[in-house]
Amino acid sequence: MDARSAGDTPYNRTTYTHFLQNGFLHSPCNANQPQFIFFTDFDGTITQSDSNDFLTDNLGYGQELRKQGNQDVLMDKMSFRDSFQSMMDSVKTPYDQCIKTLLENIKLDPHFKEFHDWCRQNNVPVVVLSSGMEPIIRALLVHLVGKEADDIQIVANNVAPREGKSINEQGGWQIVFHDDSHFGHDKSIEIRQYAKLPDSIRPIMFYAGDGVSDLSAAKETDLLFAKKGHDLVTYCVRENVPFTEFESWSSILATVKDIVAGKTTVKHVSAQGVEDFKKGVEVKQ
Repeated sequence: MDARSAGDTPYNRTTYTHFLQNGFLHSPCNANQPQFIFFTDFDGTITQSDSNDFLTDNLGYGQELRKQGNQDVLMDKMSFRDSFQSMMDSVKTPYDQCIKTLLENIKLDPHFKEFHDWCRQNNVPVVVLSSGMEPIIRALLVHLVGKEADDIQIVANNVAPREGKSINEQGGWQIVFHDDSHFGHDKSIEIRQYAKLPDSIRPIMFYAGDGVSDLSAAKETDLLFAKKGHDLVTYCVRENVPFTEFESWSSILATVKDIVAGKTTVKHVSAQGVEDFKKGVEVKQ
């Protein structure tokens, strides 16, 4: 059984190599010509809590304003870029102290390291697509996962000093967005370079996320894992986007293993995920 469906075109490594050598694919994760790629959000998805929310709630303007901004984004009253800019601008703590605080407080999903180890052994690149800032994400990954995290590609926003200041002084840093989109970082851009490939060489793509920063990526991959009880589920239900819920990376690992082994397909898992969600809603009613 093919991982997409029984009738799909077989994967063609020769054609993939042609695209890679001719510059059509620029991502580091292409080096070993993977048949599967796992894209994932970072904050609240790989970690148990969101580092940007933590900074805003504890060092910025607080939880109430932050949650209101999230709701405004979800209801299309405000762009994610503007909401996130406001959150980060409210944090005046020096950047090195922000990182120190996060290293002391942010915890990893207990099953992510096992997932990452399996992916490394089975040529399934893990690519972090985040609306957070790359220096914080890299520091947390190395701290929580270990040196093995160095091979995880990170595509994210960045940080820069404000004029006349250092990032490590009070009020000295500002977020630098990845692109000009209303998301600040349009995660779909990275994914679409694979989606536009011919079926014979296009890798099967997964995505895991939890919140409003994942809206741009939600419709772009073959299988979407949406964290149970979070805003991404609300969005998917409203927009009729297929998804399967997860609570930890243990279930994601089990599902991906079965797909890679050919025991099931992304189409089957996605359809089953929607059905399971609907059953859960009916039970609650």
